[in-house]
Amino acid sequence: MLKMIRNALMVALLLSAAVVSQAQNSHAFGKARPDLPELEVVQDFQVGRYLGLWYEIAAIPQSFQKGCTGTTAEYSLINEKTVRVVNRCFVDSLEGELKVAHGKAKIPDLSVPSKLSVSFFWPFSGDYWVIELGGDYEYSVVGHPSRDYLWILSRSPHMEESQIQEILDRQALKGYDISRVKRTIQP
Repeated sequence: MLKMIRNALMVALLLSAAVVSQAQNSHAFGKARPDLPELEVVQDFQVGRYLGLWYEIAAIPQSFQKGCTGTTAEYSLINEKTVRVVNRCFVDSLEGELKVAHGKAKIPDLSVPSKLSVSFFWPFSGDYWVIELGGDYEYSVVGHPSRDYLWILSRSPHMEESQIQEILDRQALKGYDISRVKRTIQP
């Protein structure tokens, strides 16, 4: 029995090492695209105004969001450098099972608070950069220097189609492949 447990732990350790190695070599863990200019973030970002509930309007689909509809993100302050993150979605339809993920966003450099690092599963984290923001914090665009991640968030569950298209057009100029962006179903 002890040998089985030891073997299982060894397999888990090896798998973890392989995942970390692969992640460190991928764009998902902070590697910028050398063929594109550095991704600019929002200046004068105020974390306090960003707190609260956001609805996902559109995103580049990610494996961890597979089957999600009605996706929301809620942010609350833990301390000046840490924000609590609660993501919710319904699986497969708005009547589906509610899926909830709890995480933390850290602000590594308080002089650039729009560059956060989010973790839902320690020790893994990823860049969460606020790259565009409505003047009244009514919408937000979150990206990643690799251009593999993109979310359009809104304080309300719906946005005007023309506004979404204008946002997407601006992201295309930043190097995003907007053909990969999918709309999120909201109630």
